[in-house]
Amino acid sequence: MPAKDPTLRIALIGFAGLAVAIGIGRFAFTPLLPIMLADGVVTIPGGGLLTTAHFVGYLMGALTAARVPMSPRALLPASLIAIGLATLAMGLTGEFWLWLALRWIAGVASAWVLVLVGTHCVNALAEQGRPDRQGWVFSGVGAGVALAGLGCFAMMAFSVANEAAWLVFGAVALLIAAVLWTKLGPEVPAARPSRSAPVAERTPIAWTVVVVYGAAGLGYIVPGTYLPAMAREIVPSPLIFGWGWPVFGAAAFLSTLASAALHRRFSNRRIWSVSQVVMGAGLPLPVMFPHILSIVAAGLCVGGTFMVITMAGLREAHRIAGSTDAVRHVVAMTAAFATGQTIGPVFAGALYDATASFAPSLIATSIFLIATAALLEQSNPLTCFFRKGRAATIRNTNRGM
Repeated sequence: MPAKDPTLRIALIGFAGLAVAIGIGRFAFTPLLPIMLADGVVTIPGGGLLTTAHFVGYLMGALTAARVPMSPRALLPASLIAIGLATLAMGLTGEFWLWLALRWIAGVASAWVLVLVGTHCVNALAEQGRPDRQGWVFSGVGAGVALAGLGCFAMMAFSVANEAAWLVFGAVALLIAAVLWTKLGPEVPAARPSRSAPVAERTPIAWTVVVVYGAAGLGYIVPGTYLPAMAREIVPSPLIFGWGWPVFGAAAFLSTLASAALHRRFSNRRIWSVSQVVMGAGLPLPVMFPHILSIVAAGLCVGGTFMVITMAGLREAHRIAGSTDAVRHVVAMTAAFATGQTIGPVFAGALYDATASFAPSLIATSIFLIATAALLEQSNPLTCFFRKGRAATIRNTNRGM
């Protein structure tokens, strides 16, 4: 990493951190689910419970990220190591209750990494005049997803058991965490920051943004959990359905890089709302046209938009709050996203258990995504609602004085 260009090092730290936290910590489970199903160690509803355990942890991690009694420079590598160990341990036990605990641990640590990277790396790149490299930071998610998908594709081709796959992914995560630990610099503070900005410097939470961001979390997580399993139902051969997840990851990787050009022409909210509509339109494709090509098309629509939405959402949080109050807004949005992710797999798994089909959950989620995307094109209706409520309370209080 050239010493003359610290922004490259910062971008690569964010890239690798998100590749481990989201690409492996969260999304290695998705392409591994068909292997676990084939090995007979889990069912579709069981997979939904494991995903929910992860996102309950993710939600708790988002809510506690600003309160952990560690400096960001210590917490970031510690979180990555926790993800690696929790992933590795999935291959060392067959106890379902332990799997739930391990997925929960990985969820907590993944949220901490996202908040740290989404705050400190993004701020550092903006302050050093290279916001264009923020796309490289978020492209780490797509790169991690694509590599995990290709790894699982190869393992399925050679009939590797799920236990060995978990061990491989855990070892890779630990190796990357060890390298990153030696590369951290002043962009990640060595001292624990104050919990929040002074009251006078706080900006009102944009509740429309928070709610729609949560909707995006619910919307993408259904295919984000079950896309390979859906492909497996349509085409049993892993040499064919196994390509669905790498395509998802490649779309996520390329879309975040391409979004830098979009941000020069369009607002964060416009990019976000259009991306969410595209995601919603792609979800029902496997239902309307049960074919491996429709699975790939859905993977492109969802994989090509969910990280663009994440990037636009976090940029919008920084725009609204500025650097002094960004953490509070990022935490609120990450918590909303995690809430949506927690609800989605249980919702889809329960409907699948009742109907033996993913169609109801995909159609309902599609409608929800498109409806909530429209809120971003309005003048912050939820914030206006809450402000009107506060104004009415003040007027009523004044009348009673």
